[in-house]
Parts: sequence; structure tokens; C-alpha cells
Amino acid sequence: MKQQLLLLEDVESLGRKGEIVSAKPGYVRNFLLPRGLAIIASPHTLRKQEALRKEREKQAIVDRQEAEALAKQIEGIILEIKVKVDPEGHMYGSVSPFDIERLFQEGGHPVERKYIQLNRPIKETGVHKISLKLKEGIAVICQLQIIPEGGHVMAGIEAVTAPLPTQEKTEE
Repeated sequence: MKQQLLLLEDVESLGRKGEIVSAKPGYVRNFLLPRGLAIIASPHTLRKQEALRKEREKQAIVDRQEAEALAKQIEGIILEIKVKVDPEGHMYGSVSPFDIERLFQEGGHPVERKYIQLNRPIKETGVHKISLKLKEGIAVICQLQIIPEGGHVMAGIEAVTAPLPTQEKTEE
């Protein structure tokens, strides 16, 4: 049986601050209540709901402005990362949201991993479109260029190798 709760903070995939939601007892008991994210709805707590809703509306305006400013900064940006590849051009490992977050941080953009919409890690070199969903649902698309290390060319994936030195025996 689900319990009715008043959310004190925004909870991803459940609801926003000031909303009355229902959740399974285990989730309530083990996650929401111990972290102070929600309280059990009662006539007393329902009076608190309107104040929380107004506070959330003010926060939504601030969050939207911050997200739009960040979206303008990163829209159209091209991130570059070098990866190790084998002689056939296959990557060792993959590029994950963690790696993309690190690239944004190095570029001075405060993008969190939870904003990066990536279904699975990228395992191919080349240019990839990365979707971001910022606060208040602001969507942005940027590009990620995965460059192979070690002298491999992206078009055709040709290996550049130096000729091996010939060993000449000298007779004395």
C-alpha cells in the first residue's frame, strides 16, 4: 500500500517540492524520510504545502535562468577527447557520462552527470551528438569528438608507422 507524502525537496522521478505524492513504503522508510526529503501527509502538514509550493515557484524561476545561461554557454560547443585504439581502430574502453562531465568541468562549465542524456557509453571514434537536459527541462545539444591516439587517422583509420630500423652486422 502506497503512502501519501508531502515533498520537502525536489525528488527526481517522483515530484517537486510542495507536491503531494504517493510512494511505496520501503522507499519512504529507507530513502525519503531518513534524508528529510518528505514527510507523511496529514491535515497538519497540508497547511505547510502552500508555503512550500510558493517557495518552489520562486526557486523554479532562478533555476530556469541559470539553466538558460548555461545552455547559451554550452550550445554548439565541441568537446574533444583522445582515446587509445588498437591497430584496427577499435577503442580500448568507452566514453561514459563521467568522462563527458569531466570534459565540461575542465572547460569551466558546471554540468553535472545527471544532466547528460546518454543511453550507453560511446565505443566508437568520430563525432557524436550529446543531449543534455538541464534544470527545469532546458534541452541542449553539443558535440563530442572522439580522437584516436597514436597516429591513427579518423577517415579510413590508417595506422601511421615508422619503418623498422634495419640491423646491419658489421664485420671487424
